[in-house]
Amino acid sequence: MPEPQTIDQLNEQSAIPGKLAFESGEGGLTRAVIDTVECTGSVYLHGAHVTGFQSTGHEPVLFVSKSSEYGHGKAIRGGVPVCFPWFGPHPTDKAAPPHGPARITTWELDGVDPKVESLALNLSAVFDPFRVRYRVSFGCELTMSLSVQNNSDSSATFEAALHTYLVVGDVNRIEITGLEGVDYLDKVDGQQRKNQGDRPIRFQGETDRVYIDTESNCVLTDTVLGRRIAVDKTGSSSTVIWNPWSDKARAMRDLGDDDWLKMVCIETANAGQNSVTLDPGVTHVMNATIKLTHL
Repeated sequence: MPEPQTIDQLNEQSAIPGKLAFESGEGGLTRAVIDTVECTGSVYLHGAHVTGFQSTGHEPVLFVSKSSEYGHGKAIRGGVPVCFPWFGPHPTDKAAPPHGPARITTWELDGVDPKVESLALNLSAVFDPFRVRYRVSFGCELTMSLSVQNNSDSSATFEAALHTYLVVGDVNRIEITGLEGVDYLDKVDGQQRKNQGDRPIRFQGETDRVYIDTESNCVLTDTVLGRRIAVDKTGSSSTVIWNPWSDKARAMRDLGDDDWLKMVCIETANAGQNSVTLDPGVTHVMNATIKLTHL
């Protein structure tokens, strides 16, 4: 990996007055701050971690825990962590970081693409044998594109997720549509395979489900905040729905005791049986777009 870019270097090479600046964020980690006509946002180079997206004049879309730990080797709790090249615990190495090293690695800023009403950051990192490019575009929508190339001479398999935390008014009063009729693995119930049936997802307790073999988009309807959040995706065959509920939230050091009431995760993923195997030189692209509308 190249030497990390300094804040002065980043501002000299890529800052845009009134639209993009680089600063020392929480824990001294480098943060990009975005301000466009359509939205404000923020991205840490640590983990290529999107920590803010807020449409102009409206409430934040992404949830970030006030108890989150910021530091090298630590994952930020909230926003959009990049899980790669495995999802959850490593299948054979208990000492390996959960969800892979991508979310605790400092990524390189490759460039910035400014437009009149939007701005995109292009980031990259290498996780042998993969080279990963990540494009995050801020505008009236938040679009994230994870591009993975196999740089080895043999086939290689990976899992990935854009582990998106969304702000909700009250998790007891939301519903998620789009996954009706889809099978899922219930991690709260011993990985049992179940089917969603014809009803929307509603929350009554700890929820940790990997919906499999699905390319469906999702819509979160929040009557408390009076809005809908659409999570559209391509290149993804899994969707993960997660809320830790009260007991687990209290046991988590980097999540406030009542944070579970104000967040839910809708994760664009390729996990488990939907992992991706690439031949040498081949690239796979997974996209997620977050859209906000009001009721």
